[in-house]
Amino acid sequence: MNGKTILAIAGFIATIAALAFVPFVVGPYGVTLMIGMLGYVVLATAWALFSGPTRYVSLATVAFFGVGAYTVAVFSESIPYPLLLLVAAGIGLGVALVVGIATLRLAGVYFVIFTFGLAELIRQLVTWYEVNVTGTLGRYIFLPITPEGIYWQLLALAAITFAIAWWIGRSRIGLALRVIGDDEVVAVHCGINITGVKLALFGLSCTIITLVGAIQAPRWTYVEPSIAFNPTISFLTLIMALLGGAHRLTGPLLGAVPLFLMFEWLSANFPNHYSIFLGLIFIAIVFVLPRGVLAFIEERWTLWRRNEPVSGRTADE
Repeated sequence: MNGKTILAIAGFIATIAALAFVPFVVGPYGVTLMIGMLGYVVLATAWALFSGPTRYVSLATVAFFGVGAYTVAVFSESIPYPLLLLVAAGIGLGVALVVGIATLRLAGVYFVIFTFGLAELIRQLVTWYEVNVTGTLGRYIFLPITPEGIYWQLLALAAITFAIAWWIGRSRIGLALRVIGDDEVVAVHCGINITGVKLALFGLSCTIITLVGAIQAPRWTYVEPSIAFNPTISFLTLIMALLGGAHRLTGPLLGAVPLFLMFEWLSANFPNHYSIFLGLIFIAIVFVLPRGVLAFIEERWTLWRRNEPVSGRTADE
């Protein structure tokens, strides 16, 4: 590793260590705010693990988030909490593999439509099961997990997710994903196992998303399908990843933090118009910043440098 890499790793470790002390210096509201922010940072980063390089736009985020939350709700009284997280991750991975095998041959708008329909299908199945089999619509979660505990778990998951994303970006599988995203025909001729690579990354991404739902579930105390499978989660995750730049390691982070704070303010001050603002922001990002804010800044910087005077002359001269 070169000096820049070592310095970046040291800075990353120092940042995680500093964030670990946040609950000791902020009040209950601050911890709650940080939990929500960290949750979306992990969701956006996990979404970008697969969708960024492959350019497969997934709206199934809330399907796996809800699976994680409901797994905790169903088994919280019969399975120890650490094992409960492993069970949730296993269920999320299993669902992802089944879905991936069936759908990753789709592309473009067909994949988007399917993933959106998948989230709604799972929500309806859970609702039907609760109403017709268990005779209830929701479940209570009574676990001795404090908000601080939830925050530290999400922080650890965020650190692991960033480490995985960093490693993938510098590995052969990351290169294979970028080739697949550029042209799958070229990827086939290069000898890349397209189905295997996409399935592995899709499963990893969905497992992390499932864990976010499982970790945050005790925070709600009461879980029902409309809460766990709220489609807004999928759209917010997508918008955050696109704003920062889904192709960059820190892109989802730079998109999640400001947008989360903005959405919190909008939902508190304009609860009846929140969805309208959400749609307008989504449209603005797609038209103004289709490649993310980082790419936009780099492009502007490059244009400025080309017109910068050099020894009394412009770069064009």
